[in-house]
Amino acid sequence: MDLKSKFVVAAVVAALSVGTVNAAPLVIKFSHVVAEATPKGQAALKFKELAEKALPGKVQVQVFPSSQLFGDAKEMEAVLLGDVQFIAPSLSKFDRYTKKVQLFDLPFLFDDIAAVDKFQHSADGKALLNSMTSKGIKGLGYWHNGMKQLSTDKDKLKRPEDVKGLKFRIQASDVLEAQFRAVGANPQKMAFSEVYQALQTGVVDGQENTWSNIYSQKFYEVQKTIAQTNHGVIDYMVITNAKWWDGLPADIRKGLEQAMEEATAYGNGVANEFNERDRKRIAEAGKAKIQELSKDDVAAWRKAMEPVWKKFEGEIGKDLIQAALKANK
Repeated sequence: MDLKSKFVVAAVVAALSVGTVNAAPLVIKFSHVVAEATPKGQAALKFKELAEKALPGKVQVQVFPSSQLFGDAKEMEAVLLGDVQFIAPSLSKFDRYTKKVQLFDLPFLFDDIAAVDKFQHSADGKALLNSMTSKGIKGLGYWHNGMKQLSTDKDKLKRPEDVKGLKFRIQASDVLEAQFRAVGANPQKMAFSEVYQALQTGVVDGQENTWSNIYSQKFYEVQKTIAQTNHGVIDYMVITNAKWWDGLPADIRKGLEQAMEEATAYGNGVANEFNERDRKRIAEAGKAKIQELSKDDVAAWRKAMEPVWKKFEGEIGKDLIQAALKANK
């Protein structure tokens, strides 16, 4: 090889090296619908921090809170089309992709958030993250919002008969609709943003939510009683496009998995802190009475909910329900 040829080869190698070093980072868009100050918002920012630290120069995570990029109705379509890489919808949103995730809507299934956590970390819980890959959805982790409490504008809220004939706001979920019908109440599907006014004007008599949501949305100001039922869970699943995920280089996928695991632990800790703090704030405000349930009260609710479990047992799977129940021990 003459000197000129060697110079050309060296120049090409140098150019390729510079190109590799200066390759643009992979841009990952994380879209969600709540404020940055919420547990989900904090977890998303923690994921960005950890992912960019683990993969310096290789990834850039852009977080879009408060529906800046996509709202509730469009975010699932956006991730399937590849317009955004990560979203974290409520678990109630997945029933059209797999009926198994309806498990989390079953009333009085889990005793507390520790039991929810235990199940989500089990083999059966992790398997649900991959239950929608045939539909193009890959689950990466569960993020807590917290356990649900029941509230009404009535003085008494201890037993199933106390809610008979009352109107309750629910998320769009067949299980939640069946839950209230089982006790003779009237479920009303309604957007989250409309709940305060509906409670204030008497369009609905009550609702179910986490302590942090009840506080931040000021529901406690327009309700007389909040029963500490822990009767359900409001959690999210962080998901991505399965095909996009499988196409990532192995080192990037591994780095993102680790960042997600750490961000999940961090965000779930924040959610637990927020709920404990906001329960105290509601109690101190003195506007709504917090009603605690005895073991007999909870037993009465569980018995009333047996038809709901039976109705959805076929879709969810009896074995999966039994696996979830084991987490209470």
